[in-house]
Amino acid sequence: MTTPRSKSPKPQNSFRKDDVKDETTFWDKIGTLGRKKRIKEVQEVQEEGKYAIDSPGNPAMADVPPEEYTLEENEERTMVEPKSYSDPKLQELMNILIDWVNDVLADHRIIVKNLEQDLYDGQVLQKLYEKLTNEKLDVPEVTQSEEGQKQKLYVVLGSVNNILGLTGNRLSQQKWSVESVHSKNLVAILHLLVSLARHFRAPIRLPENVTVNVVIVQKRDGVLKNRTVIEEITSRYDDLGMRCERDAFDTLFDHAPDKLEVVKKSLVTFVNKHLNKINMEVQDLDTQFHDGVYLTLLMGLLEGFFVPLYSFNLSPQNFEQKVHNVNVAFDLMQEIGLAAPKARPEDIVNLDLKSTLRVLYNLFTKYKNVY
Repeated sequence: MTTPRSKSPKPQNSFRKDDVKDETTFWDKIGTLGRKKRIKEVQEVQEEGKYAIDSPGNPAMADVPPEEYTLEENEERTMVEPKSYSDPKLQELMNILIDWVNDVLADHRIIVKNLEQDLYDGQVLQKLYEKLTNEKLDVPEVTQSEEGQKQKLYVVLGSVNNILGLTGNRLSQQKWSVESVHSKNLVAILHLLVSLARHFRAPIRLPENVTVNVVIVQKRDGVLKNRTVIEEITSRYDDLGMRCERDAFDTLFDHAPDKLEVVKKSLVTFVNKHLNKINMEVQDLDTQFHDGVYLTLLMGLLEGFFVPLYSFNLSPQNFEQKVHNVNVAFDLMQEIGLAAPKARPEDIVNLDLKSTLRVLYNLFTKYKNVY
């Protein structure tokens, strides 16, 4: 699908051991010892990711060990600490984003398997942007050269920044660049995709509080210095993708599962008190509200009006129809004076129990004395 990026060439003075096996002299060995002594400050980097500096995003991709890598004065390179890749939350985030991109681009028959390897050249990001915005970008479809790839990224990322509002004084807030994406920097690519997913209200639930340990190497005064920083990819968000404070349901889920069951039983009783009027009954809040049918009918029962059957799908067959149903219910809530639900319709459809309970509890608070 995408053309693999050629590996960075080794410094000109590098050569294979086989070529010099018979020509190594005593002075060559002395020179080697001297070279190793000069790079002793980067021993920590070697231990964390000996072959990763040339490829910031993927420690398995580099051929060039740190002692043979040449950085210009004040030049800086970053890499994800290898042990971060085994973090279950990071793995979950990457898999969710990959599935989302593949779902969006299904019509193009594009299949992303690896974020670093498949997005760096700009082709997938171009198609993703065009699909999400329904706007065609004036860039070549396929670019093989590094210069062409970077030019495409410049156009694509510029357009992304515009729709995200990262212009003018806010431009400094962006956490990606042409260079970082093209160099397969996983952290930059994750920041970019997370921002797009939240802006376009993607029907996905991103894991919260995902962090990555990033090793930063910089050459100063001829010496390589390194430090490790913790990069936050996602924080705690509410159902609209905004940072928020914890609420009572967070506490119930985390610390009081027994009390959570009591709340669920109370809500089931409340819901069935009204649904029984039309010979319907709910047994499981976890799954029976996700298609929006019961929620829409419940709104009509609570307010005493008939919801026209043509306005929603009694037997929704796909994700879009279910989202439509939940949207109908949400619109009815606002029409009768309730505050707009914090939950997203997509979260209800995706069986997010916490979101479902928040919506139902909001109804319970207003209608608990209605018979």
